[in-house]
Amino acid sequence: MCLFSSCVPEFWGDIAKDFFWKTKHAGQFLDYNFDVTKGEIFIKCMEGASTNICYNLLDRNVNEHKLGDKVAFYWEGNEPGDELTVTYRELLRRVCQFANVLKSQGVKKGDRVSIYMPMVVELVVAMLACVRIGAVHSIVFAGFSAESLCERIMDSQCSLLITADGFYRGDKLINLKLIADEALQKCRDKGFPLQRCIMLKHLSKEAEETPLGSQSPPAKRACPDLQVNDRREQAIHVQVPWNPEVDLCWFTLLCGVSDECEPEWCDSEDPLFILYTSGSTGKPKGVLHTVGGYMLYAATTFKLVFDYQPDDVYWCTADIGWITGHSYITYGPLANGATSVLFEGLPTYPDVSRMWEIVDKYHVSKFYTAPTAIRLLMKYGSEPVQKYKRQSLKVLGTVGEPINPEAWQWYYTVVGEKRCPIVDTFWQTETGGHVLTPLPAATPMKPGSATFPFFGVVPAILNESGEELEGPSEGYLVFKQPWPGVMRTVYGNHQRFETTYFRKFPGYYVTGDGCRRDEDGYYWITGRIDDMLNVSGHLLSTAEVESALVEHEAVAEAAVVGRPHAVKGESLYCFVTLTDGVTYSCSLEAELKKQVREKIGAIATPDYIQNAPGLPKTRSGKIMRRVLRKIARNDRDLGDVSTLADSSVIEQLFQNRCCTAV
Repeated sequence: MCLFSSCVPEFWGDIAKDFFWKTKHAGQFLDYNFDVTKGEIFIKCMEGASTNICYNLLDRNVNEHKLGDKVAFYWEGNEPGDELTVTYRELLRRVCQFANVLKSQGVKKGDRVSIYMPMVVELVVAMLACVRIGAVHSIVFAGFSAESLCERIMDSQCSLLITADGFYRGDKLINLKLIADEALQKCRDKGFPLQRCIMLKHLSKEAEETPLGSQSPPAKRACPDLQVNDRREQAIHVQVPWNPEVDLCWFTLLCGVSDECEPEWCDSEDPLFILYTSGSTGKPKGVLHTVGGYMLYAATTFKLVFDYQPDDVYWCTADIGWITGHSYITYGPLANGATSVLFEGLPTYPDVSRMWEIVDKYHVSKFYTAPTAIRLLMKYGSEPVQKYKRQSLKVLGTVGEPINPEAWQWYYTVVGEKRCPIVDTFWQTETGGHVLTPLPAATPMKPGSATFPFFGVVPAILNESGEELEGPSEGYLVFKQPWPGVMRTVYGNHQRFETTYFRKFPGYYVTGDGCRRDEDGYYWITGRIDDMLNVSGHLLSTAEVESALVEHEAVAEAAVVGRPHAVKGESLYCFVTLTDGVTYSCSLEAELKKQVREKIGAIATPDYIQNAPGLPKTRSGKIMRRVLRKIARNDRDLGDVSTLADSSVIEQLFQNRCCTAV
């Protein structure tokens, strides 16, 4: 297929024919301006066409494709044996019911709805109910703090919050409603009083609990067909705060509500969802995606990158609170009529074999996870993996960050038994879907490489002066033209959108990532631009140094940041987490420096190596290198650390700083 811009409309136009459009578009299929010097930045795909993404995901599959009895989701709870099966017909009925609930609460087309829920089927129901009536969902990961939730509610001016009483993450209880209430109080204190909150009772049993502060308990579930299984074998008593002036019970609202709801027909360029991502200034950016183009792109990348076949069982281990969960748990798989696993728990609970147990249980054929999870499980060796057969696996995928070759090899050799191709996908919240990726069995693999661009995506590598580099080269990764699923703006701040992504190099979308292209044309993501170091005039990738460190058998994980140096400009400050049972010593430090020097070159020799029993990570598992740079500089002005999974690790790292790093 042709990758050049002249072929793009025909390629995507043919794909668009597979979906339902209430009205057709007129004019250009894809119109855009990427050059800030020529006016406002814009991207438009099939403007004027009208559709409904929920209709295409559910009604079309149930009625046109006759998939009503096909399983849409196998829900696997935190506890083994806590499970649920939902077909496409059941999902459509539930979505229509909850869409009618939203309409009864005054939610209408264009309104923003904040969703703060654990990984349960009702999360999918809530997001699809929003888009069925043309509302814009803003999902906030259920690990975020009250302050983070408040900030996102206020920035998007949400009219309603949907949450749950709580959930277990491993053996840790998360009282979600308490956090949600704290967020709502913060909103009120800041002059934004959100008046309605719908709460799902996920942990507690209706008959056995009275919410605190209520005059009487919410009605029991009078709709027994909604109760497929009790979510836990025994009732878990959660102290749920309840404000009858604001709070509404999910199941009480559903009872007696019609399970038919006509979809709201939306323009292809109407807003679909807002999803917040970290910003360099510390204030999250509300990435806005629109209906038509995102639908086409999520559906197509899912189908081709995972080589989706109708009998596949697919499992993406991400949380729906992140873009991976949006595109490759909800929208992409459902648009293809796929059967997916929806997992609430952790890869190490109740033991480190949990993921492979689930693979065998549901005969998972396509598996998509993060390098962080792979490295975590690597520490425990191959025995927990080999307890299970995994014979159903056909394609393995990675997402979230560049995967180091050692983790790639373990994934390929131990998990996939050298018979499953690995699709190492590069993309962002902003891109909506995969932009650099292998295609299984079609692209020769190189461990750690994102390989080649997806159809219609045209990358380039620029130097600091904005000049395009040809052949083998390293520099800034940019894109020369849009694809249907790329973001349209930063919600409420188009100027920030233009400044962040288009002002540095006019005419290009700037990813913020560094990239290397080898002699075969393969693309290798080298990390965020601010994670690339200039040491004595040499541009070094922190990811490359990290990979060299973790090749040592004593190192389980490594993170590398820059530290100012009077002579070299920047020096390398390395944090290493050792494998179980290994003691840090001067001799080990010398070995690690020698290994990096031999692997990359003398210029890359670490100046400092610090023993790090733990690394500061977000709740999604990403290392917060911004915090590590502060620690390396002994700067305690850390900024916002509300997204950290465990903030106690910070003080420990400060205390363990290299004594010579002053």
